[in-house]
Amino acid sequence: FPANQVTSLAREIRVATVSFGRLVELPCQVFGEVRRGNERHCKILFMVDSLPKQKQDLLVFYSNPDAELPQYPSDLLTEGEGFGLDISNAHFKASLSKQTGQLERLVLRREHGLELFSGGEGHGEPPGIDWAHDYVDEDGFQKLRISLWDRCPDYEVIRGPLCTIVRRWGFPYSPVHPIYSPSRLKVDIEYRFYTGLPWFHKIGSMKAIQDFSAQALRDDEWVFSGQSFTDKLWMTADGKLHTGDVPTHQSENLWGVGFFNKVSKDSFMALFLDHSATGIPELKQNGAPQLFYRWHGSVWSRYPLTVKNVPAGAELRQKNAYLATSFSEPDGSKKIESLRRCLVNPLKVSASLSAPRTNVVPEVAANPDLTAQPRLGRSGEVGDCSQLKLAIWQALRDCKDAQLYTADINVVELGLVYDVRVRGDVVTLVMAMPHRGRPRLGYFIDGSISVHPTLSVPIRERLMNVPGVRQVVFEQTWEPEWNSNRLTEEGRNKLGMEYVNDRDNPD
Repeated sequence: FPANQVTSLAREIRVATVSFGRLVELPCQVFGEVRRGNERHCKILFMVDSLPKQKQDLLVFYSNPDAELPQYPSDLLTEGEGFGLDISNAHFKASLSKQTGQLERLVLRREHGLELFSGGEGHGEPPGIDWAHDYVDEDGFQKLRISLWDRCPDYEVIRGPLCTIVRRWGFPYSPVHPIYSPSRLKVDIEYRFYTGLPWFHKIGSMKAIQDFSAQALRDDEWVFSGQSFTDKLWMTADGKLHTGDVPTHQSENLWGVGFFNKVSKDSFMALFLDHSATGIPELKQNGAPQLFYRWHGSVWSRYPLTVKNVPAGAELRQKNAYLATSFSEPDGSKKIESLRRCLVNPLKVSASLSAPRTNVVPEVAANPDLTAQPRLGRSGEVGDCSQLKLAIWQALRDCKDAQLYTADINVVELGLVYDVRVRGDVVTLVMAMPHRGRPRLGYFIDGSISVHPTLSVPIRERLMNVPGVRQVVFEQTWEPEWNSNRLTEEGRNKLGMEYVNDRDNPD
């Protein structure tokens, strides 16, 4: 998107389609916003129903300075701070470990509410149901696991009405970390939970930073205590679902594994959508489910390597979907097979700068009321609010960061204001702080920013002097965390920052 045509992609972008001559908004979630020279880039997540081989034209709108962060109705609830979150929708509740971020427990939201967990004391760490990723080093000396992290080395969390993303990355730990702290294999794991869907994604990679030898390596292992299941599920490369034991001749042809209970109809299954590698031979597709394994309970465990020596630069990749739903024959098999076909054949997206030609149907043209609603502009984004918002944004430029003594930079130029909502004479500001070492937003709201050598007024005081404003409400957020991509052009200039990837100035 041209940077001079947009202020905040997260606030401004709207996705819509034309249905029976009417403009219909599709809920969307914008994340990963970055600025590169004269362009702003982002990722847009939206959900759309599509028939096989159907072509649809979607419109992406932006460049509305009065836009507010959209608040779409959603059953997706994300609670907690950092990576140790509780994430729920209408189908399940997932609890991530507050120590490692691994999926610790999963409650199925149907009937009696089966809770999937792993009991015992693990290997000295808190147990969870997702045990990957790990490897046994040379000569079988020790197993290094990401489940042994005392905290996530690095992580990123994206919350939204459509999807919550929790990504973590780092090197597996030794049982006696930090005596042994090898930087051999970087693990990068991402969970994606969605609104309204009974399944979630896990996307991961394991990349060798240096040559090493692995006696064994696992990239997917799930353990369930309590004997909640009575039967096994497994799927072959052709997308056919089977029940019962895996025959020996199919043990290296598994593209889905799981369990179900004949009586309760509860089930949990992994669908392996992508499992590939570079720099090493083709991966094994194993991991047959076991209803009972001593010390564990129900378990599947995938060992993908066909070699022991892993060269630097080699990478294993995976993309899995985990389905928690009711299951009974024969309809259950058909539903899971259909879901996998959809997931391995995603929609193909292409972009065009020209809008599709769309004719308004006669019934709509004859009845203006049909074209009046719905509209993309919400209350607070259209009409008289436009002039008031312009005055508010202008007033915010008088609110400086007094800790940058000579930069004379305000909260707008810093990009600390994520949203401005106007409802009558009440103004709500959504704001962030630059980093967690400065967590007190009150510094800008009512604090001592007036000590700045130039004109600088606390935000509340300044906005209360804007005609039409009776009350100012503040909301502080850490999602997404503030970064340099939020700086305006003026802000970057005042901080002496140059664009690293400026396409107009490649030198």
